[in-house]
This record gives sequence, C-alpha cells and structure tokens, in this order.
Amino acid sequence: MAKLCPAVILAAGASQRLGQPKSLVEIGNSTLVGLAYKKLIKAGCSPVIIVTRSELSVPIMQSTLGSTVIVNSAPEEGRTGSIQCGIMSLAGDKGRMPKQVIIAPVDRPGWAVEHIKTLALAKTSSTLSSNGRRGHPLLLDQDAIQTVLAAPPQTSLRELISFDEVYVDAPLLGLNIDHPEDLELLKQHEIVLMETG
Repeated sequence: MAKLCPAVILAAGASQRLGQPKSLVEIGNSTLVGLAYKKLIKAGCSPVIIVTRSELSVPIMQSTLGSTVIVNSAPEEGRTGSIQCGIMSLAGDKGRMPKQVIIAPVDRPGWAVEHIKTLALAKTSSTLSSNGRRGHPLLLDQDAIQTVLAAPPQTSLRELISFDEVYVDAPLLGLNIDHPEDLELLKQHEIVLMETG
C-alpha cells in the first residue's frame, strides 16, 4: 500500500457538552480516537500524530497502541493551536515541514477510509463535501501549513484558509459528536465506516 501524507488527529477538546471525553467514548471494540487512528492508518497515512490534553494522554496511548501522542499544553486556546502542535511534531519527526497534512477532528467521525484516499489526491487545501455539506477531515497544503503556523493559536481555521471541495458520498459527513444521540447514530453506521476503503 502506498503511503499517503501524514495526518493529525485533534483530540484535545474538553467535551463539555457530551459530559465525557469524546476521544475515549467506546465504539464497538474501540474508541472514537481509536476509530480515527485505525481508519487513517488503513488509508495509508504516515505518520499519524494524535494531539490531546495532558490528562487524556495516557488513556489515548492505551487506546491507540503504536500511535504517537503529543500534548497541547494550552488546549483551551482552540483547535488551531492543536494543529500547530501536530505540524511541529511532524516537522521534528521528518526533519522538515510536511508538504501536505490531513487534519481529522476526533468528534467528526462520519468519514471512511476511501474518503481519506480521495482527499489525499487534492493538490490544494481541501475539505470533504457530501450532499452540499462540507465536513472533515481537511487537507492542508504547504502554503496553508505555513499560514497556520504563523497564526495566533486561537484563530479559527476558517479565517485563515480558503478550502476547495472534494466531493464524496458520505451521508454522515456532517455528524458532530456532541450529544448521546449523535453516538447512537454513529454506532449504527460504525461497521460501514470501518470496512469501506
């Protein structure tokens, strides 16, 4: 299997609305972060970095054996800061900045392996799109990576980057795990999401 670009899983959120750490919610015989990690590895992404908060680092390592887990010391500043942590870790790992990176928030699991393979073929910063709705994961190109690294960590990615759309058939693309009913919907489709690609 050919290697795709590296990926960063964002798993540093406080999960206040759900009432438990989203990344560690059990889905089948895995967790949300484990599901994302397995799908990215199966798609061929390498390496895959997981960015989380300090108190979740050990349970996430246990949930994603073989993964690289790094801690964002200021996760409350927002996702852009976590993306910065992940990119800098990739740069240290590779000895240079990556040319592209896939960004996968752990609470947006409505994508499958085949969608990552399609997204990785994009030449510019892109987001998945299905049925007129944009979703995650995202692909950052080299220029976007530099823009993100230069930005204040609390800046919204939407303020920094203009994304092209990569069209896929993904009915759950807009799913955001915020409430128990979101988890139930994901569990109904978990096998499909794991086995495609």
